[in-house]
Amino acid sequence: MGPHAGGEQPKLPISGVQNIIAVGSGKGGVGKSTVAVNLAISMAKLGYAVGLLDADVYGPNVPLMMGINETPYAQGQRIRPLEAHGVKLMSMGFLNPGDKPLVWRGPMLNSVMQQFLRNVDWGELDYLIIDLPPGTGDVQLTLIQTTPLTGAVVVTTPSDVALEDARKAVKMFEQVREPVLGIVENMSYLEHNGERLYVFGRGGGARTAELMKLPLLAEIPLDPKTREGGDSGAPIVTTKEPNTQVTLFEKLARTVIERAEAAKQKHRPTMTVAD
Repeated sequence: MGPHAGGEQPKLPISGVQNIIAVGSGKGGVGKSTVAVNLAISMAKLGYAVGLLDADVYGPNVPLMMGINETPYAQGQRIRPLEAHGVKLMSMGFLNPGDKPLVWRGPMLNSVMQQFLRNVDWGELDYLIIDLPPGTGDVQLTLIQTTPLTGAVVVTTPSDVALEDARKAVKMFEQVREPVLGIVENMSYLEHNGERLYVFGRGGGARTAELMKLPLLAEIPLDPKTREGGDSGAPIVTTKEPNTQVTLFEKLARTVIERAEAAKQKHRPTMTVAD
């Protein structure tokens, strides 16, 4: 029997893209897109060629967060991605702008995601970050079943509800045999008058990472400037002023790169030499 005899689809690489990192979450509202955007820009600041695919088709927030509201154009049979803050971008929000709801059904969405992955002229990229829709539904599964990921990053908050759904997201990646690089706990705490206030609970990300035998990649605190940056199209990591959030996201970028390289080495086939 061949490797795909059981109905499993082949995972086809994307020409020119060295590493694909999926950023997922079990539920919405945990700041997944904020993490994906600031992670991508931080990688670009480190000198890597980076693309960001906004696969959150029902709530594409990347155009607003990246401060770009244009329409991509086709060049021959390929779509030219837009670019902002040193990152190449593609999003449903560029094709379905404003507040008009998207009413496409699963098969159509799966088709357009494949177009975004394989018919966009990404060029030569060190990293393509995919901001997945929240949850563990058909769009997420189809995308990761057909795309060879270097690894996945799961975003959660410390709340019990978010953590329960984060565990489901980890299991989704494990089900399709894709490595999870680790967990990011977002909205970990709020700094107020020199004290840390644990608004959504304390230590949940670390406990879940330990339970799932995964590293905790970062604990990102709540910061109004991060929200303001996303709303204004100038993500927090683009600021020139010293900021704890900037330092944490840059550290997260380095950690993800290290974990991605380790994952590639682990899954690289070993060569044998015949006697």
